Amino acid sequence: MNKNSICKTTVLPFLTTCMFMGVAAREKQMPNLLFVFPDQMRAQTMGFLGLEKVKTPVIDQFAKESVYFSNAISNYPVCSPTRAMIMSGQYPHHNRVVSNCTNLTAKIGCQLPQTTRCWSDVLKEKGYSLGYIGKWHLDSPHEPFINSSNNKGEVKWNEWCPPERRHGFDYWHAYGTYDQHLRPMYWDTDDSREGFKYYDEWGPEHEADKAIDYINNKDGLFRKSGKPFALVISMNPPHTGYNLVPQKYKDIYRDVPVETLTGKPNIPPAGTKWGDHYRKNIRDYYACISGVDEQFGRILKALKGAGLNDNTIVVFTSDHGDCLGIHDEMTKNNWYEEAMRVPLIIRYPAKLKSRYDDILLSTPDLYPTLLGLMGFAASIPGEVDGQNLADYLISGKGTKPTSQWYMRIDNEKPAFGLRGVRNNRYTFVINQPEGKDKIILLYDRENDPFEMKNIAGENPDIVRELTEEMRNWLVKYSDPWIKKTP
Repeated sequence: MNKNSICKTTVLPFLTTCMFMGVAAREKQMPNLLFVFPDQMRAQTMGFLGLEKVKTPVIDQFAKESVYFSNAISNYPVCSPTRAMIMSGQYPHHNRVVSNCTNLTAKIGCQLPQTTRCWSDVLKEKGYSLGYIGKWHLDSPHEPFINSSNNKGEVKWNEWCPPERRHGFDYWHAYGTYDQHLRPMYWDTDDSREGFKYYDEWGPEHEADKAIDYINNKDGLFRKSGKPFALVISMNPPHTGYNLVPQKYKDIYRDVPVETLTGKPNIPPAGTKWGDHYRKNIRDYYACISGVDEQFGRILKALKGAGLNDNTIVVFTSDHGDCLGIHDEMTKNNWYEEAMRVPLIIRYPAKLKSRYDDILLSTPDLYPTLLGLMGFAASIPGEVDGQNLADYLISGKGTKPTSQWYMRIDNEKPAFGLRGVRNNRYTFVINQPEGKDKIILLYDRENDPFEMKNIAGENPDIVRELTEEMRNWLVKYSDPWIKKTP
């Protein structure tokens, strides 16, 4: 055998093997992402916090293995705006989703632009398989409207997301927005706009089934075998209607006297409109959360059974909370802690040590921080507004945000509405109604954790300081509301 033959028969196969092993090693190092995302679950309703009498054993254990963020908020606590901030890493004035996506806001182009470079688009380019299961709510309904219950009234909510608007998600079992939790509807990956299907199963349980199938990936039917994946499971409960929950979860709270669940001073008394609303719904709200908890546990069990725990980042969060009548607020879209603060727990054994962390994390920060944790900081688009906090999360050291921006946008007149800031102690909000005097709100959450007293009038120095902090946010992100600041 000559020298050239030896080279061809020994060296080249060796190099090929090395190259293959190198690719395999890189793929193994690229972590998976599992993003579990119930709707309208306030942060206070996690059992391990001891703040409310709700049972969440899976979340409680998960928090012990993870980083729990005690100051994570939804900057604009409404479904579509928060979802758009999560996907785009941008604040609403930049991603165009300044309100819920309905037929009424379609005229102002209120939907996530197809051209936006979402985190899923970045991962798609990295070779990831991408799956989306559940509620999407980032497309404007248009005529002829989908024939579903959420589209029967004047306001139309539900819409199909065509493949070209899915931002890289190649497995799709989702809907726009649909609140019949016991008989949900979904479009599959290849379905046409009229091809949706109904399922006689509670939404979170059905979605957990689909997630488990995706994780197990039998015969490679759901994703590319051997490739990293990112999977979003976007559950609708505990969103209204609260009563649309299986009886087995209702039974957990059936014999709990309702008045034992109403001890906080910001819950209105019985006999009032919102006090009675709270009492009517609180047990079912908790039942939904306990049901979500159990389904989350099934997903985690499947992940562990597939041997994927160590190399998977698992995120549990929500788009916003729910006042449920607290402070006379029906649900969300306000500055109170029950609406703004969200559960946020991240587990990543390879890089993160379990702990509680009070960092002031905002919704747009999730996109760059997750990409940073995954090793893709260099691929974070320049147009992303959020801050990459990955290095801080890994080391526990570094500069932390000093405040979080709050907003409620008048989508017809964006120079009006509400703006504010939240820091570790205070919540500060200015309401600027058109043609009326502005209203200034200041709550000291350290001394008044239930936000019962507006102390703005007696603290002008704090008001000035926080007004300037808010102004910095407005200027940085070119918010037209800046014209109305004091």
